[in-house]
Amino acid sequence: MNDELSPEDELRLNVLFNTELLAVRIDESNMTLWALTPQGEASVPLKPNERSDRYLKRVRELLSGHALGSPGGYPVHLTRWTRQSQSGLSPQHLAQLLLIAEEEAVVAVVHSPALTDELARRAWWCMSTIENARLMLMREVVYQGAMGRVLAEFLVEHLAFLHEDDVGILDTIAVMLYSGVMTEAERLSMWKRGNSRNSYYVAFLELQPDNLPSPRTARADHATVPQLADNPYSMMLDKALSGQGQTFIATTAVILDRPEVQEVVNHTLNALANWAAPLRQAEPERRAAARAELLAAAPQFEADCDALDALAAVDADTVRPIFLKTTAIGSLMRRKIQPVITPLLDNIAILRRG
Repeated sequence: MNDELSPEDELRLNVLFNTELLAVRIDESNMTLWALTPQGEASVPLKPNERSDRYLKRVRELLSGHALGSPGGYPVHLTRWTRQSQSGLSPQHLAQLLLIAEEEAVVAVVHSPALTDELARRAWWCMSTIENARLMLMREVVYQGAMGRVLAEFLVEHLAFLHEDDVGILDTIAVMLYSGVMTEAERLSMWKRGNSRNSYYVAFLELQPDNLPSPRTARADHATVPQLADNPYSMMLDKALSGQGQTFIATTAVILDRPEVQEVVNHTLNALANWAAPLRQAEPERRAAARAELLAAAPQFEADCDALDALAAVDADTVRPIFLKTTAIGSLMRRKIQPVITPLLDNIAILRRG
């Protein structure tokens, strides 16, 4: 086994080390080392003198020795350490990790709270994946920086590649809504995709429950809801019967009528619980008095108050005992949660009448 790089590679790499390097990656399929510099990209075709995997290990050892002063290479086996918050790493150290052509080192940079917009640009050049785009868009310094739109456009374009990955779709929409990087046209487009895959809707219910796209019209009797100060039933009825409220509960029904995976059910039920917070957070005595006050003023809303009580009583914990006993998805999962979901859909139908 040869312990040295081929002479031409060693020469080219040493010349490369005399330039200002911003990031390095290796295209293993083409045996080419790529470097990002202030002037642009540079490439070094590698000429292995032994088996490719062994040769690439030696190349990375040389890169690590140059960047980190550690010829043993980056400890790629420490994936758990890599994917946790490395609060002690400085931007300078993160920049060094991008010079050793190790994917796990790039992931360490992406996960770091010390990430900057410029480091995000370099990390993205090294490893452009959906997961990395999502992680970096969670950082304010990134979504408010130049990389925000770059990552958003990538995610919008590559959502189609997630196909039936409901969790991936949910997570991707969530980070784009959280970061606020989508244009209004992109936001509407994401919402419309829910017509074919209801997991697209879930993050909207979680993060923008009162600002959903394409709102429905308010229920016909919305204007007759009594406006009672500090009354959770008055507040919830006003919200539920409004255009946004009707959109929220109708969308919730669409999702819960045919969820594909357990995570979609959990997220949707928690979104519903957050939406019903005024009732959930009211003390029992106060809640009973508020209901009596509302019905004294408008007894025609008794069935609606019952429906709101039913909706406010559920969250992800409601289905937890079921999900703890099964990993079912699709139609089998839907049959198992039917005792929870069917009453919810019936009560949503009550709130949508009129």
